[in-house]
Amino acid sequence: MECTVSWTGETGASSSMGFMAETGSGHAFMMDGAPDLDKPQNGGKNMAPRPMETVLAGTGGCTAYDVVLILKRGRHRVTACSVKLESTRAEVDPKVFTKIHMHFTLKGHQLSPSAVERAIAMSHDKYCSASIMLAKTAEITTSFEIVEDDRGA
Repeated sequence: MECTVSWTGETGASSSMGFMAETGSGHAFMMDGAPDLDKPQNGGKNMAPRPMETVLAGTGGCTAYDVVLILKRGRHRVTACSVKLESTRAEVDPKVFTKIHMHFTLKGHQLSPSAVERAIAMSHDKYCSASIMLAKTAEITTSFEIVEDDRGA
């Protein structure tokens, strides 16, 4: 796996803290720093997600992927899955994540709470490399809700 991240550089009379990421799979996305009100020349322009937001989003994608795949392999009729991640970071550098709560909302036909709980646990204990890595510095907690989808009947 590889990724190249490049600073977008100076833009006219001002500096930028924007970065372009290009992944080995051929995709690209922007990242930007937060505006610095005290020293505008040092801050970002709030034009894209912060790098740590992309870490959090990637973790959500990793675990949601696992949960859906585990449920589908178990022949559970899941039709939608989202996960909302809320985090706390350390006050001082390095400002690592110290707490992350993941709330899953799954939609499907007669989804079993025990199957959903098992899928989430398997993701966090065995498969999701992102959340397992972040668990080295952050306390990770999870919760979930199931929404019945009668269309799957």
